[in-house]
Amino acid sequence: MKKLLFLSAILLFLGTANAQKVYSVKYQSQADVKVFVVKYESQADLKVYKVDYESQAGNNDGKWFFVNYESQAKKKLFFVDYESQADLKIFFVDYQSQAGWKNSSKKQLLY
Repeated sequence: MKKLLFLSAILLFLGTANAQKVYSVKYQSQADVKVFVVKYESQADLKVYKVDYESQAGNNDGKWFFVNYESQAKKKLFFVDYESQADLKIFFVDYQSQAGWKNSSKKQLLY
């Protein structure tokens, strides 16, 4: 029984640790990834849905939860002004089911 509880606790921790929690930094030098928000879905590498609760955040599948503190984030993002400056182009979608990668070659940026 103790082993089962211990294993369950580890799996729960690992699932939480891999959640796509992001933080928007003020300076480009602080960022893990530079992001540009495109106007059209067809231009995006990743379609992103902003979830309301941390528990809804995905595991590198486009479901993002914006945390309040940098230390809580898995990835720190800087939103650039020009597409040419970006590592990753995103498009914010209206429905959770629309979120996901369009260009899977960029997937490693958020691991």
